[in-house]
Amino acid sequence: MTVQTPRRSSSLDRDAVSAPKRTAGAGTPLKVKKKRDPLWAKLTVVLGALLMMGSGAGIVGTKWLVSNATNAVTTDDLLGGTKKTAAEGGSSLEGPIDLLLMGVDARKRWSVDDLHADTIIILHIPASHDQAYLVSIPRDTEVDVPAFAKSKYGGGKAKATEAFFHGAQNGGGWAGGAQLMAQTLKNATGISFDGAAIIDFNGFKGVIDSLDGVKMCVDQRVKSHHMVTVDGKPMYLADARKTGKTQTPIYHEKGCRDMEGWEALDYARQRYGLTNGDYDRQRHQQQLIKAMAKKASTSGVLTNPVKINSLIKSAGKAFVLDTGDVPVADFIFTLKGVAANDLVLLRSNNGTFAGNGSGREAITEKSREMYRAVKQDKLADFIISNPDVVAKEK
Repeated sequence: MTVQTPRRSSSLDRDAVSAPKRTAGAGTPLKVKKKRDPLWAKLTVVLGALLMMGSGAGIVGTKWLVSNATNAVTTDDLLGGTKKTAAEGGSSLEGPIDLLLMGVDARKRWSVDDLHADTIIILHIPASHDQAYLVSIPRDTEVDVPAFAKSKYGGGKAKATEAFFHGAQNGGGWAGGAQLMAQTLKNATGISFDGAAIIDFNGFKGVIDSLDGVKMCVDQRVKSHHMVTVDGKPMYLADARKTGKTQTPIYHEKGCRDMEGWEALDYARQRYGLTNGDYDRQRHQQQLIKAMAKKASTSGVLTNPVKINSLIKSAGKAFVLDTGDVPVADFIFTLKGVAANDLVLLRSNNGTFAGNGSGREAITEKSREMYRAVKQDKLADFIISNPDVVAKEK
């Protein structure tokens, strides 16, 4: 028997996550000659970039309140030696901003070194700081992964998603996985990063629930390959099997509706059964991020100090950030000119599989041009000439 995805039903309990310990000053040390701009966090905190967009002057409360809430955010050195150099504007906020976002599925039964980056997104904000772009990198793209001493990896060809795995081995952990991913992508695309974030899908559920759900539009019916319902309650397959009870498949039906955390995340994580597989999943994940930004900016969350506090604390359980030595709060009061509606979703490879001579996933020349436009901060001009790279998500 099949059922339509339940709405507003009881949520899954969030699994415990083994994340790196919170550290202070884990990023590149400050330079002696030039003090790092105190708004450096503007470049690195995806929490603000994604959830505080569209707030304008509507954020209520003091930096003290936000600073207190952001103490829950875990930080680590996710970029190692791959941060933007001074010549690339790495020590200034006058130029463009590039953040590397990596999504992992860190359920408690899986060890820290047994994870892949299932989602790879570049968040680009031009020097004008009035727009934001999400550029997805196909997870199965064949790339040259460099040697990485920290995890004792000797280097070789692999899928982009596997770069994170290789960096996390032999004690490398999440930080090692992120560092090797950043270096791999820098080599493949030419893009250097100002900051990075690892997003735990399970923790992300709490952020969505703090927003009282989000509105998502399902563009094609798809069966969940991760979850089922047992006695009307959504559960991961592994947990459902342990109950010994009847499992009912979950189908995400076409149409627009409000979804709570578990449902929105489950839909955004599906790739099997979709017309364009992982490319459709990339679009849906971008769609979810934009939906969260819209909800945060229109639901009154950002004008309620208590809700801001709760939202940021929930985010603290979902993210690991590379923030340098600067308080997260400095960022939240900065990019007020970027609204949720200014978040543009971009597709690599025109949203379809692009194979190389070996049948492996490759990057088309047009997508390489798009990556160069990101690096040169000429993305707006590129889009004007190539409007088909924009994903038309509701």
